[in-house]
Amino acid sequence: MTNDRKITDWLPTTRKELQMRGWDYVDVVIISGDAYVDHPSFGAAVIGRLLEAEGLRVAIIPQPNWQDDLRDFKKMGRPRLFFGISAGCMDSMVNKYTAAKRFRSEDAYSPDGKHSMRPEYATTVYSHAIKKLFPDSAVVIGGIEASMRRFTHYDYWQDKLQKSILIDSNADILVYGMGEQPIGAIARTLHAELTRTVAEYVPAERVRELTADIPQTGHRVAKAQTPTATPDDKILHPHAECMESKQKQAANFLAIEKESNKQTAKRLIQSYGNDGYVVINPPYPTMTTEQLDHSFDLPYTRLPHPKYKGKRIPAYDMIKFSVNIHRGCFGGCAFCTISAHQGKFIANRSEASILREVEQITRMPDFKGYLSDLGGPSANMYMMKGRNGQLCAKCSRPSCIQPKVCPNLNIDHTALLALYKKVDAMPRIKKSFIGSGVRYDMLLHKSGDAALDSAAQQYTEELIRNHVSGRLKVAPEHTSDRVLGLMRKPSFRLFHQFKRIFDGINSKYNLKQQIIPYFISSHPGSTIEDMAELAAATKELNFHLEQVQDFTPTPMTMSTEMYYTGINPEDGQKVYCAHSMREKESQRMFFFWYKPEERKQLRNVLKQMGRNDLIKKMNI
Repeated sequence: MTNDRKITDWLPTTRKELQMRGWDYVDVVIISGDAYVDHPSFGAAVIGRLLEAEGLRVAIIPQPNWQDDLRDFKKMGRPRLFFGISAGCMDSMVNKYTAAKRFRSEDAYSPDGKHSMRPEYATTVYSHAIKKLFPDSAVVIGGIEASMRRFTHYDYWQDKLQKSILIDSNADILVYGMGEQPIGAIARTLHAELTRTVAEYVPAERVRELTADIPQTGHRVAKAQTPTATPDDKILHPHAECMESKQKQAANFLAIEKESNKQTAKRLIQSYGNDGYVVINPPYPTMTTEQLDHSFDLPYTRLPHPKYKGKRIPAYDMIKFSVNIHRGCFGGCAFCTISAHQGKFIANRSEASILREVEQITRMPDFKGYLSDLGGPSANMYMMKGRNGQLCAKCSRPSCIQPKVCPNLNIDHTALLALYKKVDAMPRIKKSFIGSGVRYDMLLHKSGDAALDSAAQQYTEELIRNHVSGRLKVAPEHTSDRVLGLMRKPSFRLFHQFKRIFDGINSKYNLKQQIIPYFISSHPGSTIEDMAELAAATKELNFHLEQVQDFTPTPMTMSTEMYYTGINPEDGQKVYCAHSMREKESQRMFFFWYKPEERKQLRNVLKQMGRNDLIKKMNI
C-alpha cells in the first residue's frame, strides 16, 4: 500500500468530489459525527463501502456544521433512497463528557481531538436538520447512539428517562446493532422500488411502508394505528408508566435484554401516548464468516480522508496497525454495551480474510513490523460457540461464562493459537501484540477435557511470552465479590490466580512485563468501604493504579438500570448507588492511596469507618 492515492479512492464528501466521478445524483448520503476514516473500524466507512458494493452511489458528510444555515446538510442534495445518520462510533454524550460531567480531554474521533466538531445528542440534531431541509426524504438512523436508545432509556446527563430516539429524532427507520444486514436489505428494497416506479426518489412515507418488516430495524406507528399484537410480540410497559414506576422500567429492561440474547427473539412494542408506538423487529441471525469477510474485504483505503492532511485523529492512531478478528461477546458484563450492540454470539472472520488484512497493513509506508492488536471485543473468544446449537437456540442467558462457564460452551483456544502462529510467520511481521482485553477466567477454567485445558494453558503461555507489549491489560474491575456479582464479573480470587501464572511465566523466560488491571469505582453496589478494601487489596499486590474510571451510566445497560432504579432488575432487590459527586469522589480517591496528598483524607475517612485495620494495612 502506497501514498499515491487519488481523492476518488475515498467516497465523495463534497460536490466537487461528486463531479470528479461524473455523478449528478447520489443514492444514499451518510451523515456521521466522526471524521471520515476509510477503515473497517469506522462505521460510516463500513456502511458506505457496503452500499457501494451493492452498486449504489454513496456520499459521506462527516461532522457537518449544525450551527449555521445548515449548508453542509444541503451540499449533496436529496439522495434517491435515504439519508443515513449516525452520531459516530460512540454515543455523543459519552464521547463528550466524563462521569463527573466534565469535558473529556479530547474527542478521539475528531481531527486534532477537537470537541467542537459534533453536537450533543448528534443523531437527533442531524435528523432534525435533514427533516427541516428535506421533509419528504427518508432518514435512517443507526450506530451505537441510536441502537442503545431505541426504547425508553435513562439519560445520565439529563438525569431522567427519555423517550425512544425514534420519537425524539423524528427519523423514519432505526437500525440497531451491527448494521450491514439491515442496511443492505433497506437499500435493496428501496432500489427495487425506484427501478419499478422510475421516480426521482423514494418518499419517506413509502420508505416506511416498504421497510416495516425488515429484521433488526425499528419504526414508529401513529397512535391511531395501534399495532396488532401476536404471540410473537412482547408488549413493553408504556413510556408514561415507566416515568411513574421504576419497577416497570426495570422490568422493561429485563425483557429487552432477554430478547436481545435469544437466537429467535420476539418483536418488541412500546407505547408513547400521543406520539404513537415504537416497534422494534427481531434481529438478523449472527453474521456468517462469509458475510463478515465480505464486510472486512471491501476496498477500504485504510486512511483518513485527504481533507485531514496534517491533522491527528486519535482513534485512528490507536487502530492504524490493529486487526479485528471477530465480533460479539458472550461475557455479558452488566456495565458494557458490546454484547447489547454486537450480539452475544460470536461472528468470526476466516483466517484467510484476517491474513489478507495483515498483509495490507504490512505494505503501509510507515509500518515498522509491529501489529498493535490482533483481537476483538474480548481477545480470546475467536471461533468459540456452543457445542450443541439447539441448546443455544433455547437460551437467553446474558452471559455464557458468568456466574459460571456454561457446560455447552466450547472454549477451545486452538484456533487462536494457530492464527497467531500464521500471522507471526509472515515475513514483514516482527511482533503481533494483543491489545484487546483478555478473559482470564476462561483461561483458568477447568473443563474436564484434557485437550481443551491444555490449549488454554498453551494459549496463556503464548500470550504472555510473545504477545505482550510490556504491559498486559486485564479487567478485574473490583475486588468485592458482591460488587463483582452485580457486574457479572468473576471473583477477584481468579485475578490473584492469573497474576501468579503471569509472574511465573515472566520469571521462566526472564521477562520484565507488568500486568495492568482496570478498576471501576461507584458501580452500583459499591460502597466507600468496598473501595477501602479495594485499596488495601491492590496495595498488597503492589499496584499503583492507573487504568481506573468512575462508573458512567450509559443508555440500556444492566448497570445503568440499577443506577437509575436503585434495584437489581433480575431479582428486585435494592442496590446501593453512589449518586452525588461527593460520594463518587470519595470512592474514587481510594484508587490513589499512594499519593501523599490523599493520605490524610483517606486516614480520616477510615477512622470514621472504624477501620483502623485498613489504616495499618495501607500504612497511611
